[in-house]
Amino acid sequence: MVGAGGQVVKMSFAAAIGQILVLDLVFSIDSIITAVGMTPHLPIMIVAVVAAVTVMLLAATPLANFIEKNPTIVMLALGFLLMIGGTLIAEGFGVHVPKGYIYAAMAFSALVEILNMVSRNSKRKKKAESKSTLH
Repeated sequence: MVGAGGQVVKMSFAAAIGQILVLDLVFSIDSIITAVGMTPHLPIMIVAVVAAVTVMLLAATPLANFIEKNPTIVMLALGFLLMIGGTLIAEGFGVHVPKGYIYAAMAFSALVEILNMVSRNSKRKKKAESKSTLH
């Protein structure tokens, strides 16, 4: 991760897990509030929240590893959140935004990011191969 001034900032594994646990808690509360509005059955809400937290905890390490290898994916996710938030605000003011435009923009952005990831991985492999042939 690059901090202010261009210096490289490393996040420790424990800090990443702590951050994920806090986000899990926040999203679990959000899930509970959503579930309350969707079902009157408490056992279903409890099972849904426990299942969601379990999946998030199991996915935390692979996801953290993926993000560490591909830090630009965080900016892509932020862009998606901002686009969805802007759409929700617009619709709150009565402006209809066709969902096809949103999905097309997200798909195009994801495709560009996938191409960037493939390009970066190819460059890494070529660099590693050139280092191994020099030694």
